[in-house]
Amino acid sequence: MGMGRGLGTGVSQQFRTSLPTCLQDSGGGTSMEQLWGLLQGAKRLSPGPSQTTYKHVESTQQGRLQEEEEDREEVAEPSAHFCPMELRGPEPLGSRPGRQNLGLWAAAGRRATPYLVLMALLIFTGAFLLGYVAFRGSCQACGDDVLVVSEDANYETSPDSHQGTLYWSDLQAMFLRHLGEGSLEDIIRQTSLRKRVAGSAGMAVLAQDIRAALLRRKLDHVWTDTHYVGMQFPDRAHPNTLHWVDAAGEPREQLTLEDPDVYCPYSATGNATGELVYAHYGRPEDLQHLRARGVEPTGRLLLVRLGLISFAQKVASAQDFGARGVLIYPDPADFSQDSHKPRLSSHRAVYGHVHLGTGDPYTPGFPSFNQTQFPPVQSSGLPSIPAQPVSADIASLLLRKLKGPVTPQEWQGRLPGSPYRLGPGPGLQLGVNNHRVSTPINNIFGCIEGRSEPDHYVVIGAQRDAWGPGAAKSAVGTAILLELVRTFSSMVSNGFRPRRSLLFISWDGGDFGSVGSTEWLEGYLSLLHLKAVVYVSLDNAVLGDDKFHAKTSPLLISLIENILKQVDSPNHSGQTLYEQVAFNNHSWDAEVIQPLPMDSSAYSFTAFAGVPAVEFSFVEDGQAYPFLHTKEDTYDNLHKMLQGRLPAVAQAVAQLTGQLLIRLSHDHLLPLDFGRYGDVVLRHISSLNEFSGDLKARGLTLQWVYSARGDYIRAAEKLRKEIYNSEESDERLMRMYNVRIMRVEFYFLSQYVSPTNSPFRHIFLGRGDHTLGALLDHVRLLRSNGSKALGPASSGVAPILAFQESHFRRQLALLTWTLQGAANALSGDVWNIDNNF
Repeated sequence: MGMGRGLGTGVSQQFRTSLPTCLQDSGGGTSMEQLWGLLQGAKRLSPGPSQTTYKHVESTQQGRLQEEEEDREEVAEPSAHFCPMELRGPEPLGSRPGRQNLGLWAAAGRRATPYLVLMALLIFTGAFLLGYVAFRGSCQACGDDVLVVSEDANYETSPDSHQGTLYWSDLQAMFLRHLGEGSLEDIIRQTSLRKRVAGSAGMAVLAQDIRAALLRRKLDHVWTDTHYVGMQFPDRAHPNTLHWVDAAGEPREQLTLEDPDVYCPYSATGNATGELVYAHYGRPEDLQHLRARGVEPTGRLLLVRLGLISFAQKVASAQDFGARGVLIYPDPADFSQDSHKPRLSSHRAVYGHVHLGTGDPYTPGFPSFNQTQFPPVQSSGLPSIPAQPVSADIASLLLRKLKGPVTPQEWQGRLPGSPYRLGPGPGLQLGVNNHRVSTPINNIFGCIEGRSEPDHYVVIGAQRDAWGPGAAKSAVGTAILLELVRTFSSMVSNGFRPRRSLLFISWDGGDFGSVGSTEWLEGYLSLLHLKAVVYVSLDNAVLGDDKFHAKTSPLLISLIENILKQVDSPNHSGQTLYEQVAFNNHSWDAEVIQPLPMDSSAYSFTAFAGVPAVEFSFVEDGQAYPFLHTKEDTYDNLHKMLQGRLPAVAQAVAQLTGQLLIRLSHDHLLPLDFGRYGDVVLRHISSLNEFSGDLKARGLTLQWVYSARGDYIRAAEKLRKEIYNSEESDERLMRMYNVRIMRVEFYFLSQYVSPTNSPFRHIFLGRGDHTLGALLDHVRLLRSNGSKALGPASSGVAPILAFQESHFRRQLALLTWTLQGAANALSGDVWNIDNNF
């Protein structure tokens, strides 16, 4: 309005009178609409991207040309106040009586030109500033990470939707509305009441029910994969036994094992005899401490406590230190002492498999499909010594028989009797008679196909089987999985369509070492590392309500932080989950983020297949959930343990997981923070730097690793800048970036080791001589002698008694080239790689 009035007062009367008659109002003035019409006409007549053509105009006047404008895009019809004009050739004098002098028109046009240009500049400047402010606000909403889209980022619906564009807030509200319609608690209760040991008849019926539930949701695809795997079960005719032995090693009095159904799948079978020694949690450092105290574990049976590491790791450590067998018991000191919460019965033993690996140990590296011919090999993770769970009552009886030095204070537990001693004690004989059975297991799949990138899968899975009632172990995860299927199916019916495919999976054989998920990965490995974007595990989701943990790949940390700020805490009213975990901790990720453990189904996805993965868990503060893998893992005990907050905590996990799935399946650009691995390498290098002087004295250097890390960081920063300067609407470009981002995890699988010999090839999370952990363990030997050498560390490598330079050089070369290869792959095309070899 202001600019229009200023222009009107600045135009001379001569110019006004020289305007065409159609632009003059009845009062002799010029209105704003008329001036706007003039501007539009000038725009139409001005040179620009439009094409100007000259047509021969048929009329009574010979040779007259009419110039017509033909814009490339369709333009609106002229305003009602605009007088259409033509550019015409010279006309004979007197041909149109009363026509105004052309010279006056040209002079008036010259005087108006500065004002027209000024108006155009002001309009352009205003539009530019408005657009800049809007764009700037959007970028600030994104934060510093260009990979996180703003709250206002639009999400297109399917082409046949009538709702138009959906924004993040719209999708979030839609998801929460539909999720609130379900009943997680009822599904948890009903599932936990069903017998569902892998391979059993009850499990077969449950598998059919899960498949029928997916079919009712009218997903795009529903199917079943069946595998035939080797599993160990107790022999009812010949149960496992425990006997005292005399000085000659002959079995005497039997110690009755209260529950013959409790056993360790994949234990070695046969009899093991030896004196008993207490070895705390059975970690390598615990066994080293025994040796330092003069108590030798070699040739003896070890009594170890449940916790800190898996059953398989305890048995593997005992085997490497020369022990003959292992007994594993639950100590009350490792569980909550709250009198208001239920406790594990003292006569209960805890189930757990002892295969140091995942999948079917009798077909390592191969999928266990029916009629498949396998080489006669077994997993190197199968133990060669027997193992058996025992109850706290049996352990208390055994501990009272031990002699030798008193344990350190931190090794003391809460079993009744005298202080714990290291031993040795009287001789025992452990007899394990488990037998192997070929067992069919069924994985159930349901898929919502993506709209723009259907060949990229966001995978979410939950274990379905359980050795006992399994309320916490698998009923909660199964309930959340089914509710998410129902919720996303309802969203699709209301117009939502993800860009990428959502793949929902109910796994079988989880209690035997993630057998179902690993066999699926082995069967489709060459396909999945190209197509699977992320795996989200729902196992062990609710084991308490005090603390929240995310066991995850570094690529997902930034996204998890963002989602935590969107979900309300289930037990801190008025706070988000992020505010809860960051309340007393400046570093939220130190409180929440943990590495993926081998006993999680998510581990195989990352360490074996190179797919980033995450597993969420609510846990008790400092104490383990006491009923996991026992016959007391019931709905009632879980409900009492959480003091009535089970529905709220399960709902929080579902909300967190669902919003994570929306971001992963529907953001134009995958929200994976590929720069995080630069920090991971830096942490490992910081540990190695401690030994740089020792290496230099031997003429060795870690410069290769430093150089490879630098190349990776530069490649990540270059990709960030490319993404920042790109157009999100360019579908082809976004897909190209997404392919590079989603394969970052795969780049860290060592290409120099065999998947059959070293299945967990990831250099940070894997196990074997190719990992950074193995290199660090080897370098530590520079400051120790053979007598101080530890047993197998977390890297899973057999102990080396002394530093070996040739071995170190090989480790360093393979590790460095894996890291360098990741940097090169992240750089994109070969002509974009600028590192020096």
